[in-house]
Amino acid sequence: MIDFDQVRLVDVSRHYGRRRALWQVSLLARAGEIVGLLGPNGAGKSTLLGVLATLIAPASGGVYYGDHSPRTGTAALRKRIGLLAHELHLYPELSARQNLAFFAQLYGLDAHETVDRALDAAGLSDRGDDEVSGFSRGLRQRLALERALLHRPRLVLLDEPFTGLDDRSVGVVTDRLQRLAADGSIVLLATHDLDLADGLVTRVALIRGGRMVSDEPAASGLRARYRALVGGA
Repeated sequence: MIDFDQVRLVDVSRHYGRRRALWQVSLLARAGEIVGLLGPNGAGKSTLLGVLATLIAPASGGVYYGDHSPRTGTAALRKRIGLLAHELHLYPELSARQNLAFFAQLYGLDAHETVDRALDAAGLSDRGDDEVSGFSRGLRQRLALERALLHRPRLVLLDEPFTGLDDRSVGVVTDRLQRLAADGSIVLLATHDLDLADGLVTRVALIRGGRMVSDEPAASGLRARYRALVGGA
C-alpha cells in the first residue's frame, strides 16, 4: 500500500494546443492541511486538480506523492486519491445505497459496513433506499462526496464542493472536510465561494492565467486579499 504525507508539484506546465492552462506551477500540500485553490474562471484550477488526480499528464515538471510519482505506479496512487469533480458520477436510477455499494465493490471494500458509514457521514441514513433521481443537487453533492471518500484516500481533491448546497448541507460538508484534515488527509479544494473558504481553508493558493500568483497561510480578509492579487476578477 502506497502512502504519503505530502504532495508536491514542481514547475508543472500543461498546454492544450496553443492555450497555456498551467505554467511552471509549484505547490506543496501536507497532511492535515486544507488548501484552497482560488482564481477566476479559466485560471487553471480544474486542470491542476486533474494533474494531481493523475488524470492529466503535465507537459513538463513533476508531481510527487511523498517519495512516489505516477511513473512508479499510477494504479497504486489512485487508490490513495479521492476526487469530487463537477460530474458527480452517480447513477440516478439507483438508490443512494446502491450507488455507494457499487463503488465500494469497485474498491474491493465490504459494501455493507462501508455504505452504512458513508450514509451516516453524509447525513443520509434515512434516504439510503431512495432513488438519487429524486435528490436535490445538495443531497447529490453530499452523496458524491462520500462516494469519493469510500476508500479513505490520503489525498482529497474537490472541484467546487459547495455547488448547490443549502446552509445545512454546507455545514455537513465543512465539518466533514475539517474532520478529514484532522485525521491526516491532504485536502485541496477549488472554489469561487470566498465566504465559505474564509475560515475553512488553512492555506490559500491563488492562480491566475495558469500561474501561481500566491501561496500563503490563510488569514482573515480573504476577499480583500483575493481582489488585490487578481485585480477584482
